[in-house]
Amino acid sequence: MRIDTERLLLRPHAIEDFDALGAMIRDPEVMRHITSTVPSDEDVWNRLLRYIGHWTAFGFGIFAVIERETGRNIGSVGFADFRRGLGDAFSASPEGAWLFAKEAHGRGIATEATQAMHAWFDAQPFGGRSVCIINPDNAPSRRLARRLGYVETGVTRYHDEAILTFERLRPG
Repeated sequence: MRIDTERLLLRPHAIEDFDALGAMIRDPEVMRHITSTVPSDEDVWNRLLRYIGHWTAFGFGIFAVIERETGRNIGSVGFADFRRGLGDAFSASPEGAWLFAKEAHGRGIATEATQAMHAWFDAQPFGGRSVCIINPDNAPSRRLARRLGYVETGVTRYHDEAILTFERLRPG
């Protein structure tokens, strides 16, 4: 499973992505709208294994975003079942997710990668409705979600923080 775009390769995560994933999710600037907790090696390892396992369990998952020119892993995008406990309506559909290393910011990488992941998802038999959550202070991610066709569905609490919920339907 791989998706090629002009500048990127999207492929399922592999064990070799441990260091790049760890560096990205330990960067306070990257994670500022998600958590202030710095993950341990065990946390990074568990996240990586969760990403890998989604493909086997569900037939969808989180892609590693590889910059074709440099071969660097610069992000993670895709769909997951994170079991967040946000209610049946939210949990009924795969959750779209995206996260990018600082060197990808401001270069259109997020748009390129997330448009590709959604085009792939929409072409799948299980494709259709997807959901996502975004911190209200994360204006760039909210803009990206709108560009992808997500519509805000409300405010809820997750880990004792207010978050926005969104849904996206397969384009008709």
